[in-house]
Amino acid sequence: MQDMAGRKPALIWAVNLAALLLVILWTVPTAGLFVSSFRDRDQISATGWWKSLTTTEQTGFVRSGTAEDQRAEGDVFVIEGNVLAPDQSLLGWGTRAREPAAYRPGETAELDGARLTVAEDGSYRLESDRPFEMRRGERIFVTTGSPPDFTLSNYARVLQAEGIGRAFMNTMTVTIPATIIPILIAAFAAYALAWMEFPGRALLTAAVVGLLVVPLQVALIPLLRLHNDIGIGKGYLGIWLAHTGFGLPLAIYLLRNYMAGLPREVIESARVDGATEFQIFRRIILPLSFPALASFAIFQFLWVWNDLLVATVFLGNTREQLVMTGVLRELMGSKGGEWEILATSAFISIAVPLVVFFAMQKYLVRGLLAGSVKGG
Repeated sequence: MQDMAGRKPALIWAVNLAALLLVILWTVPTAGLFVSSFRDRDQISATGWWKSLTTTEQTGFVRSGTAEDQRAEGDVFVIEGNVLAPDQSLLGWGTRAREPAAYRPGETAELDGARLTVAEDGSYRLESDRPFEMRRGERIFVTTGSPPDFTLSNYARVLQAEGIGRAFMNTMTVTIPATIIPILIAAFAAYALAWMEFPGRALLTAAVVGLLVVPLQVALIPLLRLHNDIGIGKGYLGIWLAHTGFGLPLAIYLLRNYMAGLPREVIESARVDGATEFQIFRRIILPLSFPALASFAIFQFLWVWNDLLVATVFLGNTREQLVMTGVLRELMGSKGGEWEILATSAFISIAVPLVVFFAMQKYLVRGLLAGSVKGG
């Protein structure tokens, strides 16, 4: 017993560390996506999101003015300009690509018969004792620093120009009914299988369990042909029915196991008092089964929200019909280099599932565990 007691704290620490690691692995990429969605392309290309609150260093070059821009100051010919963009600070500068920060602001470099000085504010002065004859300006390499900058323009662009706003509404239109309808149907079916006596109840329960292992891919084409034959075609009604059919086996299984574990005395007392089956279902079973209903709602909502295959088959691929996953797929092909657009679109896509999960996650474990250990 002492050995077992001595191992228990070590096992607890191992479990806690494993859980913490999983939380970190899940949270860090989400946080990075959120931060990147507010950064512009230059910042994302220059530094990682973990450096978003620090000054961003960038190296590039600008060209000075040409011979046409020179002016005479006594016996000296001068070309002036500025190497900095707004909100940038000069960290160093140079005249060769291998040493882009060879000189500090305010220092002077000797060129071929000329002298170049770049001040801290980015203004440069190129002077020579002879007139300049160059048609192209001298290259001035600069290492600049940009302060942290966050913008909402990424969200405005993806919601309007890139079609994410329309796709968001399409996804909500698909997901909400496709979550509510199977819950309503499954709740009635689960109550009947758990508490009502009728011939073939055991066979129906076995059939529901068997349907859990049937992959939805084998039913896509036959179901689409059926929709076309009965006149539904491609549209919201068709995809609602498809998601309902694919989600019902799991919903009935979870809710039936949960309802079967509810106290029998409460049900029998209600029947003795003259309550009908519908009254028992509405006033007793549904309130007590809320954790199981919520746990399935999370699963169904997340599955439908992140679905691409069923939406492509039963809804279509036109711009007006695309859901969020469809638009993200197109953006990956057409905007593969614009990371700020992809990050913003991806975070919009996961924002609603995150809200739903955190709002209802306290019921998730209760519903799943109760449905797995109780049966009738």
